[in-house]
Order: sequence, then C-alpha cells, then structure tokens
Amino acid sequence: MHDIAFIRANPESFDAAMHKRGAEPVADRIVALDAKKREATTKVQQAQSRRNEASKAIGQAMGQGDKDKAEALKAEVAEIKTSMPEWEEAERAAGEELDRLLATLPNIPADDVPEGADEDDNIEVHQWGEKREFRFEPKEHADLGPALGMEFETGAKLSGARFTFLRGDIARLHRALAQFMLDRQTRENGYTECNPPLLVNDDAMYGTDKLPKFAADSFRTIDDRWLVPTSEVPLSYSVAGEILPDLAEPMRLTAHTLCFRSEAGSAGRDTRGFIRQHQFEKVELVSICRPEDSEAEHERMTKCAEGVLEALNLPYRRMLLCTGDMGFGARKTYDLEVWLPGQGAWREISSCSNTGDFQARRMNARYRPEGEKKTQFVHTLNGSGLAVGRTLVAVMENYQSEDGRVEVPEALHSYMGGVTKLEPR
Repeated sequence: MHDIAFIRANPESFDAAMHKRGAEPVADRIVALDAKKREATTKVQQAQSRRNEASKAIGQAMGQGDKDKAEALKAEVAEIKTSMPEWEEAERAAGEELDRLLATLPNIPADDVPEGADEDDNIEVHQWGEKREFRFEPKEHADLGPALGMEFETGAKLSGARFTFLRGDIARLHRALAQFMLDRQTRENGYTECNPPLLVNDDAMYGTDKLPKFAADSFRTIDDRWLVPTSEVPLSYSVAGEILPDLAEPMRLTAHTLCFRSEAGSAGRDTRGFIRQHQFEKVELVSICRPEDSEAEHERMTKCAEGVLEALNLPYRRMLLCTGDMGFGARKTYDLEVWLPGQGAWREISSCSNTGDFQARRMNARYRPEGEKKTQFVHTLNGSGLAVGRTLVAVMENYQSEDGRVEVPEALHSYMGGVTKLEPR
C-alpha cells in the first residue's frame, strides 16, 4: 500500500515511479478520490458535531420553556439524520474505490534499481565459485533422477502434472538439505525458528501483497482459506496490527515449510523435472526492522542465503533485478542463480526482497522509536534460504558421476546417516 500523503505532495514523482514499473499514470485519480473521500468525511464529522450540539440545545430549550426553539432544533436534528447516510455512503464508496485502486499498484522501486523490461535487463553483481569441468557430458537432473528415486510418473499418477514422488536416499537428501539450511540460519545467522500454519485467511494474503493480484497463482480451499505460496505470508503477517518496541535489533524469523503454487502464469515453463512444482519446500527468511536498517538488512539476508550455497560448494551469481522483473511488492530484489551444468544455465534458487513499508501499511504493522510517542511503519524483508527442491537439483547436477551416482556434499554428511553417495537403482 502507498502513502497517500506522499502521493498528494509528489504526484509527478509517483507517476514516474509507476511508469518504471509499467503502470499507467494514476496520481491525479488517486488525489481526486482522496479529496472526495476527505470532503465526505468532513461533511459527516460536521453533521455529527452539529447533531450533538443541537441535541444538547433541545434539552436546554425545553428546560427554559422555549418550545418553539426546541421544535426547530428537533427538526434540524431530523434533517441531519436524513442527510447523513448520503455523506456516509459517499465516504464509504470513495474509500473503497481508492483502496481497490491502491491495491493494484506495485511498490515504488528503490533509486538504485535499474530500469528494464524483463530478466534480460537484470544486472550481475558478482559470481562465486568455479564451474566444475566434466570429462563426460553432464546430464540434467530429470535424466539422472528416475534411477535415484525421483519418480515423476508416480507423482503424476497420484496428483497430476508438476508433482513428484521421492523415494529412498534422495528423499533423505532432500530432508537433509532442509535441516542443514534451517540449522545454519538459526545457529549461525540469528534467525528464530518458527512453525507457522500452512492455511491462512484473506487478510494475511492481502497484507503480504498476494491478494488481489496473485489469487490465480495460489490454491484456495472450499472454506475460503489459502494454502501458503510461501511461509513469508504467515511469518510477516504475524506482526500485523501490532506496535512493536524500538526494534534496535531487527526481528529475524525463519521456517521450513511446504509451499503451494498453481503456477497459473507459468504454462509451458519447466514442465519437465523438479524445478517448478505445485508443491515444494523452502526455508524462508523474514526480517522486520526499522526503515533506516532495511538496506543493510537486505544485504545481510542475501549473504545468509549465499552462505548456504557456499557451504555446499555450488557456483552461483547474484543478480540485481530490474524494474520489469521485480516482484509486485518489492522495492529492491536480489536473485541468486545457481549454475546447473546439465542445463548449461544459471537458474534462480533464491530471491531476497526489501519491500520497505509497502506490506506494513497493508497490515498496519508499526513500531515505536525509543523515547517517542509517535509510531512509524516497520520495513519488511523476505528471502529464500533456500528453495529446497531447486537446491537438490543443483546438488544432483553439480555432484554427478558418469555412472549416474551423485556424491553427497561434505556439509551434509552428518545429516545422511553414513550415506555419502546416491546410487542408481
């Protein structure tokens, strides 16, 4: 959600920011709706004030025996009661139209976000690691997987396209990756482990900018709850409506959960393999902090995600997303892309975003600076630390042998009960 006061004071700047995000100029319309709502609000408040004054004066007039004045005041009160619903309806209608419009508008990009149309305009910040040289033609994970227990046909038989059944040591490796990530983020990086619900209500989805824009990309239950597309939703919304203390240190939360996405906007993309599933797992990172700390916190969060890739010795690069490729609620986003030798391509494995106060305004999450009475909106950040399934894919492709075996990274040995290689069946 956007700050109406900022739009009133800076309509041209706001329209310029929306233009960068591919949206049409709307500041004039927003200002007009806001003026209409404020006018109606003023009328309602004035009418309520006059009604209260007149009602009090009626009693005084009756006490003084002035029946004519009392009757005139009664008539005025009756007229006010008749006219008030019109102004109340005008206030409600203008407010709802304004909220609907604001809910469709993306966040304002940070000053250092490059302008661009799509992923081709993203900027590489840095690379880490060396790409492994193979003495054979490396395979894609979708070709390696079936012999290792990654059963695409079984998943499809059970649930349809974009579902996979893992069996045996590869299922254990998937679990080991999640546990390793969670342990690293909690024990080394200061995140508090959480176990949130996987079903959330409309308010939680709206407050974290998933509604109304992304309704088609999520799964809804018959009792009007939503399966979480990411645990960013319950973790961030856990502070909704609250006034937090000073936040001298950011609140850092993490969770390993199932995630569910309909992938409505991804028809025909990654239909083969384990990259893009309707059901997948992530270790999510969420930070709640003061506005002045959010830029540094964004850098820290991204490094926490990078640390997992470095510990697994997986080559990656950090990309600064352009305005056309950035998510709806983000003001700045770094994507981490891991190298997949089987595909011969970089693929996204983590996305770390600073949303500023965009989500906080939608869910009314504030903090009170030390020594001050006035509250301010917090800043929220979210990132993957990492997507578990995509990390499994990266391990398979980077640690494969010519005979179809996959070596288990050393960092995961203690999680694998003595298994150091995945053996083809």
